[in-house]
Amino acid sequence: MDFALSEEQQELASTVRSLLAKRADPRVETYDEQLWALLCEQIGVAALGIPEEHGGAGFTLFESLVALEEMGRSLVPSPLLSSLVTSEALLAGASDEAKDELLPRLAAGEVGAFVDATGGSPGATTVADVLDGDLATVLVAATDDGLWLLDAEATTREWTPSMDQTIRLARVAVDTAAATRIGDGPAAAARAALVGAAGVAALQVGTAARALEMTVAYSKERVQFGRPIGSFQALKHRMADMLVLVEMARSASWAASYAVSSGGANGERLAHVAAAYCSDALTAVAAETVQLHGGIAITWEHDAHLVLKRAHSFGQLFGTARAHRAAVPL
Repeated sequence: MDFALSEEQQELASTVRSLLAKRADPRVETYDEQLWALLCEQIGVAALGIPEEHGGAGFTLFESLVALEEMGRSLVPSPLLSSLVTSEALLAGASDEAKDELLPRLAAGEVGAFVDATGGSPGATTVADVLDGDLATVLVAATDDGLWLLDAEATTREWTPSMDQTIRLARVAVDTAAATRIGDGPAAAARAALVGAAGVAALQVGTAARALEMTVAYSKERVQFGRPIGSFQALKHRMADMLVLVEMARSASWAASYAVSSGGANGERLAHVAAAYCSDALTAVAAETVQLHGGIAITWEHDAHLVLKRAHSFGQLFGTARAHRAAVPL
């Protein structure tokens, strides 16, 4: 690939960004259903990577991750990551009949959640922390002996409070005795882990970019000793370091997104590298954002605390930076 977005991909990013700028409220604690409906109906964000024969837009996973980066930049809660992981798990492991039934629902905007219950005891009920697990209407679980469609109405689900309550987690009980087997569990779980890592990296890049923009804008407005603080060389250097982190993270994320999307042999390695680097980069950028904003950054009135919370929560989703570094194939 040319290491840049195509014109169509740039237009997609611009369109998503424009809609989010007009309608998104990052301070809500769960996703805005009306905003999600607009994103699905006007742009088709949930359908981007789903093949046309299954009711999707027929693009690729890469376009979905481009949209996901913009969601991270807006700081808005969204079920896009959980639905994307669910659709990719179905594409990798579900039967044709299950794909025909479930993927059109996800493409239309129903919220999906994927439970990785592999490695558990055969026949036992497994309880797992699941992204958007209490909100999903398409609930899919993978075990060592199959991929299962859970009954969203009958499955026990309980919201799990967290520091960043906009990242919605829930405890979901997986009882395969009451579920319908729809495919290969290990294959679906492997794909979900890979896409989840690449998806979190994309969110982290978008969030870091937003933090840098906020910090640069503030440095031009805040006056100290009769001058905007952005004119001081020491602060220029720190913001330049933030820019390097953001651009390096974006390069790592795009490389992983393309490799995972295209089925490249190095997809797993690049996904682990991106997940580790982008997590560390966002943590560093978030810390600098708070420092360079001074006292206002620790008030509820400013969005800096949202960046800090996202850095913490994204750093736990689909594996920590340390776990991803340890998993990089040698």
